[in-house]
Amino acid sequence: MPKRQRVMRMSVEQPLWRALAGYRVLTMLYAVGLFATGYDRFPRPGVAIAYYCVLSGWTLATLPRVANAVSCTRRFLAADLTLALAGILLTPVADAPARIADGGPTLPSIWTAGSVLAFAVKGGWRWAAFASTAVAAANLVERGAATRDTVHNVILVWVASIAIGYVVEVARASERTLARALEIEAATRERERLARDIHDGVLQVLAMVQRRGAVIGGEAAELGRLAGEQEVALRTLVSGGPASVPRAPRDALADPAGDTARGAAVGTLDEGTDDDADAPVDLRALLTPYAGARVSLAEPGAPVPLPAAAAREVAAAVGAALDNVRRHAGEGARAWILVEDEPESVIVTVRDDGPGIPQGRLAQAEDEGRLGVALSIRGRLRDIGGSAELVSVPGQGTEVELHVPRNTQTTNGSGHTGSAKGAPWTRGKAESR
Repeated sequence: MPKRQRVMRMSVEQPLWRALAGYRVLTMLYAVGLFATGYDRFPRPGVAIAYYCVLSGWTLATLPRVANAVSCTRRFLAADLTLALAGILLTPVADAPARIADGGPTLPSIWTAGSVLAFAVKGGWRWAAFASTAVAAANLVERGAATRDTVHNVILVWVASIAIGYVVEVARASERTLARALEIEAATRERERLARDIHDGVLQVLAMVQRRGAVIGGEAAELGRLAGEQEVALRTLVSGGPASVPRAPRDALADPAGDTARGAAVGTLDEGTDDDADAPVDLRALLTPYAGARVSLAEPGAPVPLPAAAAREVAAAVGAALDNVRRHAGEGARAWILVEDEPESVIVTVRDDGPGIPQGRLAQAEDEGRLGVALSIRGRLRDIGGSAELVSVPGQGTEVELHVPRNTQTTNGSGHTGSAKGAPWTRGKAESR
């Protein structure tokens, strides 16, 4: 079975939760240290010590709670905010009024912001607005008046928490959009794979049944007509979306050796499995079955190694190109396959001496749902990181050139290229379609 691609999701929130956990610990230590440095100025230090004991124990014990959104429940957030508000309201009990009037810090100090930020990360800007408003009200009650410093601090916490909550909501929306895009891409590739398989098998069988039925006549003609209708319907369905991974090519040119060559090619292609998809395979062994009375194969004298999956894709694309020659270039058409083993890539060229392709015919074929070139040739090469170039000049035949980047782990160092006697190779391209 083909290996399935897994869509890996990355949570944009996780770094925020880790940062929040660290922030709570550091601000708890800061609040305790701030009290220790001004211990002698507290008229009732016992109240502050009791509160800091509770604050320290709560902060350390609830670190797992701020590890992610699931563990950070509403009940925890409510209890956490209650502890922060209690510390603010206890400040006048523990501290001197003069220090409070001079703008002295509350008992929890900046630890309170961590509680508000937990609301922001968990529920977005609305939750952050609720928590920061509660903290602002507690600060105004603790101060007894809306002083300049108090208003400044309240607005700072309010704006910062709402902004962070909004950023979290945007990040979540972006994460969902990215995950959806990855799922669509995976589904599109699977649809491409199915469409190419259909093109290489079902559609061409239906087309052959239609042609043979028309020749035989009688009941076979009716069967051919029905096959033609199903071919049109299936092509319409396939052309509604792209497709991916191939099987064996349908056939070489229809010569006396064609059936034998086709069977050998299918057997050779199906030998590979997903387990050895990266093992080097000699591309020549996959292309040899295509050679026949009207198909000439020119190849290097040394092996042309490619990863098995890439080699199968190239062989399938060559088969699709030869099938187009058989169907469109005429009964007497000849074809040539040239394999070139370059240092950086492998180039396979399929050339025929048919009448060529009229300008605009490929685009028209794609609109009609005939996706042989788009999927069975270009799509295959694209999936393995290669490219396919098609050049056709009316009256001078058609040339399909397949470029496959060489895997740096599978090189033979030969550098040899094949040549075919009498084959009309035109490496200087004429008019690209």
